[in-house]
Amino acid sequence: MSTEDPAATASTWTAPTARRAKGGALDTTVRVPGSKSITNRAYVLAALSTGETLVREPLDSRDARLMLDALAALGAGAEHASDGVRVSPLTPGIGDATVTLGNAGTVARFTPALAALGERTVHFDGDAAIRRRPLSPLLGALRELGADIRDGGGEPGAPPFTVRGHGGLTGGEVDLDSSASSQFLSALLLAAPAFERGVTVRLVGTVPSEPHIAMTLDMLRRFGANPERSGREVHVPPATLTLADYTVEPDLSTAAPFVAAPLVAGGTVRIAGWPRETTQPGDWLRSLVAELGGEAAFERAADGSELLRVTGDGLLPGRELDLHEVGELTPVVAAMLCFADGPSRISGVAHLRGHETDRLAALATELTALGGHVTETADGLVITPAPLHAGTFHTYDDHRLVMAGAVLGLRVPGIEVENPATVGKTFPGFVDAWHAVLGEA
Repeated sequence: MSTEDPAATASTWTAPTARRAKGGALDTTVRVPGSKSITNRAYVLAALSTGETLVREPLDSRDARLMLDALAALGAGAEHASDGVRVSPLTPGIGDATVTLGNAGTVARFTPALAALGERTVHFDGDAAIRRRPLSPLLGALRELGADIRDGGGEPGAPPFTVRGHGGLTGGEVDLDSSASSQFLSALLLAAPAFERGVTVRLVGTVPSEPHIAMTLDMLRRFGANPERSGREVHVPPATLTLADYTVEPDLSTAAPFVAAPLVAGGTVRIAGWPRETTQPGDWLRSLVAELGGEAAFERAADGSELLRVTGDGLLPGRELDLHEVGELTPVVAAMLCFADGPSRISGVAHLRGHETDRLAALATELTALGGHVTETADGLVITPAPLHAGTFHTYDDHRLVMAGAVLGLRVPGIEVENPATVGKTFPGFVDAWHAVLGEA
């Protein structure tokens, strides 16, 4: 794992202000790590494949390591190499196993179905925070598909729980309410090729983050499955998966604070490796830049690789933004809009109450405590800009809130970001990279 700046292991981190940057305006290039969403999906599909898969440029972070550990407990192998991680298929096993979830939503949601494919009795548990995150609709759907899942004494439908494997699942048709998390649907679709009959999911309620569903379907096709979607019904037939080599894209959601930096502080930041075509929801940031008066354009680096160049002047208009499809960007976007020239409204993100923390309540509380005027609505936030002042920005063990605190610090000296190490969930080297962007490396 990347070596973190000592500041990231302290109880708080003083987020640097942009006025310290060399020459005033920002002018730098940054490389963000691989996508967490793609990395963990690739690991799952590789474990379900018939042969070894080399996953190139994967994210190396707390959540990604928890996924590899979970797959190892279920019988898959993983070997770290200079060119990536080589994942070998799940193998049958007997006896008990334990999957440690931490606070990793993808691990908690993607691995129970895999446990049902084997012969092991697998115990699942994690941090206190994961016990509060929604899981019941997924576990209920797996039970309907034949999985033997026993509650473990906590809240019904939440960790801890146990999956007793009986050698596979028949699959079939199931109704699923995925309104609390698109990962419920992705979890069923990723495992479906290994079900005897595949799976047909009929969606009930709204589905947040359609781009993540598109990502799952695209990756299934890359590994050899043939998923089909018709309106609110998704079918994945049984298939033999195989893919020798898969390269993970940079995490565009993790790039959000670096995209925000020139819009908030003025100048130019280039993000290396930004793909021209992608299913990642974070690609929406290019549209946001234009809507907020900045410029986002592709250019070629000296070595021929792609860069996304983002330029801004530090002047932001107030906006009404529906972030239903890109909810994970809300913390950084909300921090940006605290510096707008008028009120803003973020909508469509009620599901954020069930993420690492209740992100809407956390943002309203913390931004208001620093002098802002931020109120919750049923499905979002209303942000009325006001002068911000120094103070502690509590992060609730949420990596995206650390990134939001960093954005606030660009314009407000003395922002003390609590528990910066929690950003290791998706970007262990974030503190180092942020200081480098501001010319403080």
